[in-house]
Amino acid sequence: MMKKVGILYHPMISTARTLAEELKAFISARGVSAWLGSAWEGEEAKAKLDGTDLIITVGGDGTILRAAQVIVPAPIPVTGVNLGRLGFMTELSAEEAKAQLPALLDGKGWLDERAMLEAELTAGNKPPRSFYALNDVVVARGEVARVIFVEAQVDGGPVTTYKADGVIVATATGSTGYSLAAGGPILHPRSADFLLVPISPHLSPAYPLVLPAASVVRLEVHTNHRAALSVDGHINLPMADGDVITVRHSANSARFLRIHSGDFYGSLELKLKGKIN
Repeated sequence: MMKKVGILYHPMISTARTLAEELKAFISARGVSAWLGSAWEGEEAKAKLDGTDLIITVGGDGTILRAAQVIVPAPIPVTGVNLGRLGFMTELSAEEAKAQLPALLDGKGWLDERAMLEAELTAGNKPPRSFYALNDVVVARGEVARVIFVEAQVDGGPVTTYKADGVIVATATGSTGYSLAAGGPILHPRSADFLLVPISPHLSPAYPLVLPAASVVRLEVHTNHRAALSVDGHINLPMADGDVITVRHSANSARFLRIHSGDFYGSLELKLKGKIN
């Protein structure tokens, strides 16, 4: 039996705040403590995590990505209520949320554990900065529409220098996102492997690489203008010539509490066509 539940909602969807408040009242009426917060206010949400047994997100996959940043490194599971389109990571529709929540609050359901990436940025003389990604780490050209050069190494050995719009390092969870649009393969979401995928390469290798969990990827940027680092699409930082991002499998993982059977392959085509949430 859960004692404390947090609800993180998408602040730019009015129906998300409304539904989040309804779920908070519904949970509180069952004798479970509940708190509410915007998924965009990470530090405020982190301050409320202590003792939380479950995080419910109200929005879409982007809301879950922000929630994952709030939670890490705590092993608190997430159940997503989908108000978005594809909902690869979400579990419940808005219509079924109240019907399924009692079972989850009573400890039913199953844990779906997903690999995360840890990325370390070394930029100039600044101290290294670390980030976690549930979906992907992307090094790409900035505002200037010119290719950049990205020198890639895996486990200390050279792979190639990509002349491209950028390079994606994606988890299995992120393999159905930007990586897929750039020509990467789809991995089973519970795979620990990850991907190295170039974005629109020009006269350099175009094939994606599937890397085992123990691999370490080093990407060094070479450009005479600004490049950009994006972590899960919402942590965005400038990169300059000579900056390095090192990406590896994280010791931390994301956990989803699910109630449905989890037929990934059966629903994949329908999700990609936007026919189911």
